[in-house]
Amino acid sequence: MGETQDLPVRRTVLAGMGAAGVAAVLAGCGGGSGDSGGTGAQPPANATTPAAADTGSATGGGDNSDAIKTSDIPVGGGKIFDTQNIVVTQPTAGQFKAFSATCTHQGCQVATVQSGTIHCPCHGSQYSIVDGSVKVGPSTRPLPPKQATVSGDQITVT
Repeated sequence: MGETQDLPVRRTVLAGMGAAGVAAVLAGCGGGSGDSGGTGAQPPANATTPAAADTGSATGGGDNSDAIKTSDIPVGGGKIFDTQNIVVTQPTAGQFKAFSATCTHQGCQVATVQSGTIHCPCHGSQYSIVDGSVKVGPSTRPLPPKQATVSGDQITVT
């Protein structure tokens, strides 16, 4: 009988939370992979590679502690910075590019950079490290570009 007595209390609590409280509770139930497409797809366990490791902030803040080192970005490859939701690439020596790390197909975060392409683990889309264009679908839109600025051995992304 305790179970039926608790039911009205739960309804009262949920009703008292309002839309913002319910949204906050539901947000805690999300997949955490940046997937806003509703499929709930998670990157495979083996999707994390050294290229996907986040070792620094990508946005400049006035001192060099917030910048990415040029030596962190391999020539012909790139690195994903999860917390800033960006991918920084170096298509050729000394040429640095930056893009949003959110796949334009269904909002998953890209996970690896290899063989000249940026890979999304959720549905297999691949993007060029040169210009963010789609190399392999299902995505049909390029990764949005960001501004990468090099100063000495530091890169800031805005």
